[in-house]
This record gives sequence, C-alpha cells and structure tokens, in this order.
Amino acid sequence: MRIISGSDVRAITRLVSADQARDPQVEATAAQILADVRRRGDVAVRAWSRKLDGMVPRELTRAELRAGWRATPREVREAIGASIARVRLVADAQVPRPFVVDVEPGVRIEQRVAPLARVGCYVPGGRYPLPSTLIMTVVPAVAAGVKDITVVCPRPDATVLCAAIEAGATRVITVGGAQAIGALAYGTASIARVDKIVGPGNAWVAAAKSQVSRECPIDVHAGPSEIVVWSDAGRPEWIALDLLAQAEHDPHARAVFVTTRASLAREVAGAVRRLTPADGPARTSIARHGAIVVARSRREAIDVVNRLAPEHLVVDSANDVPAAVAAGTVFVGDWSVQAAGDYATGSNHVLPTGGAARVRGGLSAADFVRTFTVQTLTRRGLATIAPSALALASAEGLTMHARSIAARLEKGRK
Repeated sequence: MRIISGSDVRAITRLVSADQARDPQVEATAAQILADVRRRGDVAVRAWSRKLDGMVPRELTRAELRAGWRATPREVREAIGASIARVRLVADAQVPRPFVVDVEPGVRIEQRVAPLARVGCYVPGGRYPLPSTLIMTVVPAVAAGVKDITVVCPRPDATVLCAAIEAGATRVITVGGAQAIGALAYGTASIARVDKIVGPGNAWVAAAKSQVSRECPIDVHAGPSEIVVWSDAGRPEWIALDLLAQAEHDPHARAVFVTTRASLAREVAGAVRRLTPADGPARTSIARHGAIVVARSRREAIDVVNRLAPEHLVVDSANDVPAAVAAGTVFVGDWSVQAAGDYATGSNHVLPTGGAARVRGGLSAADFVRTFTVQTLTRRGLATIAPSALALASAEGLTMHARSIAARLEKGRK
C-alpha cells in the first residue's frame, strides 16, 4: 500500500474522488436495457438474461425454496437464524413511532406510520453466495410490516433460499442485472412493480438503480465497498486483516488506513504485504485503491476521514467518534471487527458509499415505511393560529390562502 501525507492535498483529493467517476459505457448499457424492459416487459427481461447471464428467469416454487433449506448445512441454518434474530431486534427499534401533539388548544397534529405495500430486494449472485445480503434487506422490510417482498437474485444457492424462507421473503425470482431493476421499477406481466428497490449490486445494477430512482425510490446509490481504519494504537496485523477483508469484496473496493504515527503506518504496510493473497480481488483492490495516510495531527486525521466519508469506519475508542465524523457505520475498539458487522451484530450492512455517508446512514426499517400527518383544527384552534397564518399569506402575496382562512373566521362570527 502506498503511504501518503495527510497534508498532500492533491493525493487526498485523488483518493476521495477515486470512486466518483462513472463508466459512460456502463451507464449507456444500463439505460438501453431499462428502456427495452419498459417497452417489451418480460420479453426483454428474458432476452437480456439469456444474453448476459445465459439463463431464463423464473420464480422459484415453495418446494424449491424448501429444498434449498434442507440442503443447507445445519450449522449454517442456525447461523442464518441467529443473524435474523439480531437484525430483527435492531430493526424493530428502528420503525418510526406514531404520535399525537396538541400544538395549541384545538390544533392537533398526528403522525401515522404505514408500511410500503411492495418492495424489491436485490441479492447479488456473482462471485460468492450472499445469504447475509438477503437477511439485511428482507428482515427490516418484514419488521416494518411490508407484506409483499420480492427477492431477485440471478443464481441463488441453497443458503440464499434458506435465508429467504427464514427471513420471510414472499417470492424469489432468478433474475439479475439491470433487467431485474427495470422489471421491479416498471413492472412486467410476471414481476409486479414495487414501491422501492433495495440491495447492492455490480456497476450495471448500481447504474440502473440510479436511473430508475426518478420513478421508483431506492435505498442508496451504491458503489464499491469501502473501509477506513483510523488508529494510533491498533495492532498492525489486525488492521491489515480488516483492510484486506473489505478489499476482498471487489477489485474496486477502497481500503484506507489513517494514523498520526508514521511507525505504525510502516508496520501496517508491512503486514498488508505479508498477508495479501497471491491473487484475487483483495490483491487488486489493495494495489489500485489501497492507501495509508499519515496525518500530522488528530484534527487532520478527522478531516481526512470526513472527506472520505467511508462506508465502514474503525476507530480506537468512543472518543474518536465526534458528532462531525461522517461514516455509514462505526466500529469502536480492537474487538469490534468490521467483518462481524457483515453477518452477526444485528446492525445492517447495506450502507452508503461514495461519500453518501455525509447525509445518511445504512438501510433500516425506517426505509420501508412512509410517515404522514393528520391535522385536525377546531374553530377555536383556527382562531388561535389565524393571525400568524394570515400575516404569512399576506407577506407571500397569496391572497386566496388568506381568504380561505378569513372566510371561516367570518362565518364563525355570524
């Protein structure tokens, strides 16, 4: 891994902007697929799936899902069940609560919370099976009260099917890529249109989600995985392993170590060289997108972390989590290993990337509900707030607003 100075503005800028460039060819291909799916529906979905994935999409039967459950080793089934229980415990606490507030006598505002009717969960089916991603997307939806949950996955293995049953998915369809996103966003004869699409995917999936988001809400604009370890006291080998664990997700994943100790930087660099696999995505990721930043001060280290706004941030202690630090999720201390958060802590691993952590956190049950208000005014209540409403309507030049209020007050005086 290359070592750079925290005061090297140009190097830090290149590091921050490394994942913000989009591939025009990927964007164009995704747009072409989406337009075709919108126009031809299932015919287009099947055609693109045969061309790109060599398969014909179909909805799996309950018997096939149960067969996957039976084929999953018992210890994996138990791990899936334990993970679901922890994620559900956290998700239940994330659902927004209804409330009633009397802001003035006779003026009542009520917040109501309603689950979305139908959601689509994308589960990648590429290099590795990802039952954990199914858990992280389906369980919060179930906790929120969503009744119709469609999982799309191009090649679900037995563990993914087992997770689908355990988590409570309504259906599993063997389709992936931009064509899956188009089908969920626009609807086809065999795949119902959903109210929201969640879950990570490759560059074509990310591009497609971004493009359909104008019509169908999505969770986050996801890019390659990211980790930043910010430490002055960590164990070099553990830090190196955390960086490599995240790097093995994707050749484009970004792994960065930030420290104020030059000696620790050198030790971590040596550990990374020693522990990096001979081949595979981790080696590529570390070589192309890995970096060690040596900051001159704690303040400079925080500035670097905030500029990166990583998906995952690992820090030495709770004192290193000031309110200003931007990250999708934060792991505190030697024992809070980031890899555990991918599977078993109960916190969600679908997280913002590419700097989006500056404005939002990870997927939660709150993403699967809509909140709305109910406003009830009595005659007394309207009379109480009318002076401020009339003054503001007049200031804005909206005379009909003012008249609609004043007419009721006049009627009330008669």
